[in-house]
Amino acid sequence: MGAQTITIGYHTNQVLPEPDIFIHTSGGTRIPAHSTILASVSPVWENIIDQPYKHRSSERVIQIHGVPCNAVTAFVTFHYSSMCGEKEMEEYGMHLLTLAHVYMVPQLKQKCIKGLTQRLTVENVVDLFQLARLCDAPDLRLNCMKLLTNHFKAVEKTEGWKFLNQNDPCLELQILRFMDEHQTRKEKSRRQRKEQGLYVELGEAMECLEHICTEGCTDVGPCHVEIRKEKMKPCTKFSTCQGLQLLIRHFATCKRRINGRCLRCKRMWQLFKLHSYICQQTDSCKVPLCREIQFKMQQEKREDEPRWKVLAKKVASAKVISSLTLPKRKRD
Repeated sequence: MGAQTITIGYHTNQVLPEPDIFIHTSGGTRIPAHSTILASVSPVWENIIDQPYKHRSSERVIQIHGVPCNAVTAFVTFHYSSMCGEKEMEEYGMHLLTLAHVYMVPQLKQKCIKGLTQRLTVENVVDLFQLARLCDAPDLRLNCMKLLTNHFKAVEKTEGWKFLNQNDPCLELQILRFMDEHQTRKEKSRRQRKEQGLYVELGEAMECLEHICTEGCTDVGPCHVEIRKEKMKPCTKFSTCQGLQLLIRHFATCKRRINGRCLRCKRMWQLFKLHSYICQQTDSCKVPLCREIQFKMQQEKREDEPRWKVLAKKVASAKVISSLTLPKRKRD
């Protein structure tokens, strides 16, 4: 029995000549097309069409087997209309991505990647991941890996994963290794954010310490400044400032400070020391013990000095990064 010829909607305003090429599918269907249109869209089509064929009088036939007839029809139609409907994407998205990759039709390939990404599920993620590898679709592959990582327990129960486990242990190992590396990066990023937040808090404490010792704030201030609450503006860093003021007042009156047995005094001493490593205005600095600590640092070379210098640099850089993330109006 001869092949059945179907008519496709070309969706074009151009006046087209009679089809000069026919695409045969594995279902026994014959799709008429125009060699000039196909060649203009795909370099692979162009190479196939340019090849000489034996019988010039017979019709030109190209075989596309292993793909559903409707998928091939949608593929050929795309060459004329540059459109692919939701129904075709839903039913034949994987086939269309394969055809778009093999025949080098980048516009259709991008549409398929986007459409398949939107349709990613726990059930189809393994199949789509394998297809993304074969069709060189890194965006789709990355989205598959994200879903695999976030819902691995559910994916592990699917038939696709069981098949992968039995037939492609190398790919399974690659996926598991990626998931492990992703988790490591995630934990490292979380630690870095936590550390960065700590450095920002220390930088804010340094600003408040200078502010208290230079201008005074609510309850604590330098000797030459009279604190008048009714005339003071609200402190922009009240929570940090208030805690630091309580610490300073305790440090000034604590009797256990000399023996080094008071943890609150030790914390205050560490803040004074950190300030002295950051401070660039030793002669005019109003912060207590700043000059004394810097002089002592010059006289003695302690083992922990490099660590304090590194901490001072990180606090300073965190302050800069934090200010850059603010809107320009707030930064000013």
